[in-house]
Amino acid sequence: MEEFIMNTKVYMGEGSCEKIYEFSIKRAFIFCDPFMQQSGKIELVVKKLADMHAEYRIFAEVVPDPDMTVIQKGLNQLNSFRPDTVFALGGGSAIDTAKAVVHLYAKMHDIVRPHVVALPTTSGTGSEVTAFAVISDQEAGVKYPLIASDMIPDVVFLDPKLTATVPPAITADTGMDVFTHGLEAFVSTKANDFTDAMAEKSIRTVWDYLERCVTNGGDMDARAHMHNASCMAGMAFNVASLGICHSMAHALGAQFHLPHGRCNAVLLPIIIEYNAGFEIPGESDALLRYLDIARLLGITAGTNKATIHFMVRQIRDFMVRLGIPVHFKELNIDGDDFLQSIDIMAENALKDRCTVTNPRVPSAEHIKQLYRKLYQS
Repeated sequence: MEEFIMNTKVYMGEGSCEKIYEFSIKRAFIFCDPFMQQSGKIELVVKKLADMHAEYRIFAEVVPDPDMTVIQKGLNQLNSFRPDTVFALGGGSAIDTAKAVVHLYAKMHDIVRPHVVALPTTSGTGSEVTAFAVISDQEAGVKYPLIASDMIPDVVFLDPKLTATVPPAITADTGMDVFTHGLEAFVSTKANDFTDAMAEKSIRTVWDYLERCVTNGGDMDARAHMHNASCMAGMAFNVASLGICHSMAHALGAQFHLPHGRCNAVLLPIIIEYNAGFEIPGESDALLRYLDIARLLGITAGTNKATIHFMVRQIRDFMVRLGIPVHFKELNIDGDDFLQSIDIMAENALKDRCTVTNPRVPSAEHIKQLYRKLYQS
């Protein structure tokens, strides 16, 4: 049996946040990072709550790669405030923090959780429509994906104005996260017709609009399309899940504190080559799936394997134009430290939930070889 469940209401386009005025809110709790509060972006929500005479509290302690210390702080404040609505304003870290805290809060009190409203300010994680929240263990250097269907937000606002000031480098990193979500969901062993539709549209949209966003952050048409692409990719992988590009990126990012999207991007070409099985006689199912994507992007060559080789080269060229690292040396991490960490990263990647749905079943040695290949790139 296959399924595609989508319970989140999605409002998109400039000015879509005005819909908040139609909600019945008495007590609201807002998760964001310090910058959202200091820059005044939080006023987008606060002003509306004040106009509605709703009580609110702000938790502006969200950090990149949230860990249990931050989760516990948020949980303590949620316990004392008891909101009926929770807002998550920010990137994946803010949304993941809100989702995890609300989930634990509801379990602790054995109640139906408050309504969760997500306002993503980056076009990347797709966390606004997924049952996943990634929490870090800083001491162990591991990222743990929490998975629970009741963590999916109830309402999402995709207002491109919220992404207008995102710097080019972060726009590129998060955009490549979207691209990776789409590709991995499409070749996942749990993919179905509905996830394919979302994945294909998100992949094509990133290919057409991400470079425009990086070149001109004020291009609201491109920003709107990228915001939609991020959400659609999230819808795809929420059902289909992902693969070892994400597993290995989680382990790499946790070990060396690198941006998640950048880790995905630098690993993606290597993972496509591995999953396609260029060294294996014949044509694998994964190779034929990648072939569908190549055709979608207008990429062709003499044979099917040559077409995938060409697609990998085109993806690398795309990354160069975006200013994304293509080679290991561009990650600015110590080579000896990386080589010494391969065993533990491979162990963590193999245990990652995303590995289960990778189209090619990897061994620990395969993953170690892929990390070594990244080092040699």
